[in-house]
Amino acid sequence: MSQTAQIEGIELHLAHPDDVPARWIGSERVREQLIAAWMVVEERDIPLNPRLIGKPGVGKTTLAYSVAKELGQEVYIVQCTMDTRPEDLLVTPVIAGAGQIAYHASPLVTAMVRGGICILDEGNRMSEKSWASLAPLLDMRRYVESVVAGLKVKAHADFRICVTMNDDASTYEIPEYIQSRLQPQIEVTFPNRAEELEILRFNVPFAEETVLEYVADFLQKAHGVNLPFSSRDGVNILRYAIKMGKRRGEPPETFLAEGIEAILGADGVGFLDSGIPADRMRGAHGTLRELDDEEYEELEDFFDDEDEEDGEPF
Repeated sequence: MSQTAQIEGIELHLAHPDDVPARWIGSERVREQLIAAWMVVEERDIPLNPRLIGKPGVGKTTLAYSVAKELGQEVYIVQCTMDTRPEDLLVTPVIAGAGQIAYHASPLVTAMVRGGICILDEGNRMSEKSWASLAPLLDMRRYVESVVAGLKVKAHADFRICVTMNDDASTYEIPEYIQSRLQPQIEVTFPNRAEELEILRFNVPFAEETVLEYVADFLQKAHGVNLPFSSRDGVNILRYAIKMGKRRGEPPETFLAEGIEAILGADGVGFLDSGIPADRMRGAHGTLRELDDEEYEELEDFFDDEDEEDGEPF
């Protein structure tokens, strides 16, 4: 049974909050920045509207969700796309029984009504028209207006919002008048080795330690040369290798290279076979070891050559 709310004489059917098994493992600094942005220090203050930026898969949504749950509030996630319309963000009319129209609140509007936290995921995939509908929500006014339903919805005092933005080419340029409202900008970067290993353990708790360490070391070396391989990729590599091992009745480490190719494609294979023989990259137990200075220079030269040939970063 859906919950409803009466606003200006119109009944709104509310969305359900998201329940995700997520935990932030990473920089304490960015966690504190997000908490501070959402704080209200006295009655004349209002919360900020932070934007989390970083490469895909570094944990921006996980960070926002985990902090929101830590604060004890309901969380509503909106997946933004280039097709997201203003009514998708606000109120959508739906034909009900007997020719009646029912108005369904979006997760964003539901969070506004119930005093929850809304995460606009991959917000820079939306068009300016959709962003324009949110402009009054992101400043001192803190409300939205639905043309479809003919009503104005004011945000609950406990309402908070956060926008995640991927650092890639498949996005729109955010209008300046919106960027000025989405502050502060919090950059989420790749985790260090200890954090990466803990992320992999949390998401694939049934993986053996040697396999976890292999993938963690592979990712750390990729981060070191600025390749966009993320912890999410590592989780999928592990799951693939374990599933193939179970299917074939063989150790999962047998399928790690295949998993890297299946998940990361040519870039992953190119990095794995980047002029440093596999037997030199592997330690006694099949895990990647640290590269010495000569090997690291060889690896850098490889990627420099690739850049010159392609005319763009690898």
